[in-house]
Amino acid sequence: MTDLAQKKCAACEGGTAPLRGAQIQEYLSQLTTPWEIVDGITIRKEFKFKNFKEALDFVNKVGELAEQENHHPDIELGWGRVAIDLSTHAIGGLSENDFILAAKIESF
Repeated sequence: MTDLAQKKCAACEGGTAPLRGAQIQEYLSQLTTPWEIVDGITIRKEFKFKNFKEALDFVNKVGELAEQENHHPDIELGWGRVAIDLSTHAIGGLSENDFILAAKIESF
């Protein structure tokens, strides 16, 4: 099995079936920290920081990574916390790209 963090996000087009049930669980098991499944179509994780600046620095790193991978999460920034939601909008659910980006975010 290839380490997700070593993979590159690939363009995902509509018409591709989103991951379901056991497929999602298999990908989740490859991540190093727990992510929450939201409505079966999104994975979410909240990261904690000492202050706003550390949280903002993290958001900026995630933003740079998202641009490199051409796969963009929804990001919620607050004092000392950042919530990341990953889903592949083109297919209305989860794809391997979401887990690749999650694995890379975990490496920060």
